[in-house]
Amino acid sequence: MRVKLTLEYEGTAYFGWQLQAGHDSVQGRIESALAQIFETPVRVHGSGRTDAGVHARGQVAAATLPREFDVADLKRALNALLPPDIAVIAVERAPDSFDPRRDARSRIYEYRVLNRESRSAFEYRYAWLVRDSLDLEAMQAAARVFLGEHDFAAFRTLGSQERTTMRRVVESEWQREGDQFVYRVEATSFLRHMVRTMVAAMVDAGRGRISPADVAAMLDSRDRAAAPAAAPACGLYLVEVRYPESTSK
Repeated sequence: MRVKLTLEYEGTAYFGWQLQAGHDSVQGRIESALAQIFETPVRVHGSGRTDAGVHARGQVAAATLPREFDVADLKRALNALLPPDIAVIAVERAPDSFDPRRDARSRIYEYRVLNRESRSAFEYRYAWLVRDSLDLEAMQAAARVFLGEHDFAAFRTLGSQERTTMRRVVESEWQREGDQFVYRVEATSFLRHMVRTMVAAMVDAGRGRISPADVAAMLDSRDRAAAPAAAPACGLYLVEVRYPESTSK
């Protein structure tokens, strides 16, 4: 029996989504809970890895269960066993062929910037504190640079093993919500640290340190050294993974 899991998690305590020896991970916690339920190891595959400290509101994973199990009962059992910073928000039957990574049509991330003078006792785990005044119009102009299909080699982690650094971005937009700037981006897929590096460049444009044209030049350079260091992980959220309707059964 193949199931599709939709999850949310607060990533502060975890060394990312993916299993890594000697580190606590979201995938490891879910596999441990499934092993308790079925009394045998159950491997879970996610739609993609999120790094240490990154959060998710709509991560998708899949597992093949060793026997039939009511999906509502499985959701209840998992949430009873998982820590409070990981929650299963939906469990659905899926076709045996369902692959949460390869079948994904697009992924949506949000990044939150807290723009004020003093730090927040409540938001420090969930947003990047930027004290400098930010120009929303300049950040919007920089965000538009990324729309369409481009080579994002300048915005990836060096040493990444992707076969291609070409990616297609279909949404790239900032909005202001009180004292926060919220960036929303949708693409077919992302390179490691791509969104966080894009955010760092756009925030530099918002600070007036560089222009939107400079951001375009970074993109065209395909040189990682041309772009700034990635923004902190705490502000990044995997919001949604979109699939064709045929992935549910």
